[in-house]
Amino acid sequence: MVLRIFFVRHGLSSFNEKGLIQGRSDDSYLTNTGYEQASKSGEALSGINFDEVYSSPLIRAAETAKTIQKKLKREKDIIFDKNLLEVDLSSWSGLTIEQIKNKFPEKYLTWKNDPEKLILERGKNLSYHPIQELYDQADIFIKEIMNTLKDKKNSNILIVGHNAILRCLILSLIGKPKKGFRKIKLDNASFSIINILRKQNLYKTQVECLNQISHLNKNIPDQIGDSRIFLVRHGETNWNKEGRFQGQIDIPLNSTGKDQAKKASEFLKEINFTKAFSSSMIRPYETAQIIVQNKSNLNIKKIDELVEISHGLWEGKLENEIKEKWFELLRDWHNKPEDVKMPEGESIGEVSKRSVQAFREICLKQNKNDKTLLVAHDAVNKTLICDLLGINFSNIWMIKQGNGGITVIDIFNDPQKDHVISALNLTTHLGGILDSTASGAL
Repeated sequence: MVLRIFFVRHGLSSFNEKGLIQGRSDDSYLTNTGYEQASKSGEALSGINFDEVYSSPLIRAAETAKTIQKKLKREKDIIFDKNLLEVDLSSWSGLTIEQIKNKFPEKYLTWKNDPEKLILERGKNLSYHPIQELYDQADIFIKEIMNTLKDKKNSNILIVGHNAILRCLILSLIGKPKKGFRKIKLDNASFSIINILRKQNLYKTQVECLNQISHLNKNIPDQIGDSRIFLVRHGETNWNKEGRFQGQIDIPLNSTGKDQAKKASEFLKEINFTKAFSSSMIRPYETAQIIVQNKSNLNIKKIDELVEISHGLWEGKLENEIKEKWFELLRDWHNKPEDVKMPEGESIGEVSKRSVQAFREICLKQNKNDKTLLVAHDAVNKTLICDLLGINFSNIWMIKQGNGGITVIDIFNDPQKDHVISALNLTTHLGGILDSTASGAL
């Protein structure tokens, strides 16, 4: 069974527009812009056959869901579920950020830096952890939909909700990484897509994309950090297409790969890159050259530590060929990659160590408002994203990286603030809201 979940945050609300904290208050309603965003979301989703549509019952989400529903080719009744309600922020609802800063300075700092630890009062004698409560709520909802859909082979479901509850749902599905709440971003009317594969009673989660907004006529979410890094996977090669293990054999881009790089360049044309880095291998360097082709004064620095994982004796082979000689090792690579060292090659732990160190060195040298291009490989990018999310490199299969896919990372100079993945694996510039790039081999 493959369950594909589309998470959509509600459109711009009256409280969003005024800069007010919403929480569980139902005084906030969808603005005209919010309805337009919801309508565009419905148009973008119109080609998907949804088995179920769920929504928070709060007005701003319910109206977004109803507007999307009208555009779907197979109209489904909306299931309004209380477990999709937004976080309960008690007396904070309706206040501005400045008011909260002034009235609750210590609690505000906790909310901004480590919201999982925030404690608020509900009435006179009851204190509670709002984000912890929300995670419990998310767990209940996930369990319910899994039970509902467990007998179906393949399903698409749509969930319309709010910023905090959608973050908790997504983070719950990837193991609730520590301090994960502030490590991802979800814009109004954005799409995030999670795939869940079930084999017998085992579930595997894959994040296909986060915070996709190109259906709103805006390619990239607004910057929230001091600088940005655009992490791109190289374009397709013939070996990607054939499903061969490439590793450190220097295979160039094919015509599709060059076209993907050109489309990525067009998608990022408004970005004035100040720096550019690439793995020292041909396929990412070629991709980087095409992306920055109109910026001839920009030097692309090659970094050896960002080369693809060495598959050793597996390189150049198809999976069926590997299976004949290394059946158990290949099975372990798919199920517990952290335990595998390729014959005469590398382990994913070794790749993570060198890649993360190289990435952190790039981050340390980021200047205010730098826009940095970084082009690398499937395994490398996955280990970097795992590290940014706060999950172990053993979870590389949770992260999807399409050829020519773009991940946007906001970098903060303040060491107390974690870097934020503002968008992950954007591939709409390559056609459609789903990642249709070659699955390749890793």
